[in-house]
Amino acid sequence: MHFWLGSYCNVQNVDTLSYPTQVTAISDIITLVSDLGNNIPDKSWMLYLLELFNAQQIPVELNLICSFNDDGKFHAIFGGVNQYEFKIKPIIGHSYLRQIIMESVEQRISYHLKDETTGETDSFTLQQNKNLFDFTITKNFTGLEWHNKVGNTPYPIRYEVKISHLAYGINDNHSDLQSLTYFPYNQLLPDDEGLARQYPVSLDNFEIKNGFITYEIVDGKYNSGIINRFLKPYL
Repeated sequence: MHFWLGSYCNVQNVDTLSYPTQVTAISDIITLVSDLGNNIPDKSWMLYLLELFNAQQIPVELNLICSFNDDGKFHAIFGGVNQYEFKIKPIIGHSYLRQIIMESVEQRISYHLKDETTGETDSFTLQQNKNLFDFTITKNFTGLEWHNKVGNTPYPIRYEVKISHLAYGINDNHSDLQSLTYFPYNQLLPDDEGLARQYPVSLDNFEIKNGFITYEIVDGKYNSGIINRFLKPYL
């Protein structure tokens, strides 16, 4: 079965909650805090998500994927299909900058990963025909996803992590990639698929730090159906 738990990123201005317009990129930093051991069932996997949806609701993702038979790998994903495995490996205590950039003029999607601890970088570019693919970003989702191939419940997480610097990018000159500027979200709207009554994880310590949303994904319990905006508006 397929489960997910997390939040849609938004911006609140006075009494209006919405996704910003003209967004061309999303990014975050994921820090691996601790390894809880591999309790992922046979043939199954889980994902720590950095995910966007375009106007056609096609998902584009740069995820840390932990499987039943490995210690985790970063993957570029398009339309639910793995496109590229990054050379950078997840290490406890390291922080990783993840970026997805829509480059409509060049008709491509760029995925960038940087180990903030060592400085190592890796990138992947996916070509897309702009007559078939809309480069407009309409949603940004942060959180977790489970794929359980042998059972009907979500299972314990592999890593406890911190998510920080959740941001959206706007480029005021599409012919110049250097003009891309990132801005912070200030609201998270929780969401789950509604299939599980409880998830073996806790989403904790939501705060705005250095202007950007930060939270932790740790071992715990989360009840389905909890809808709560975790943050006061940051204006």
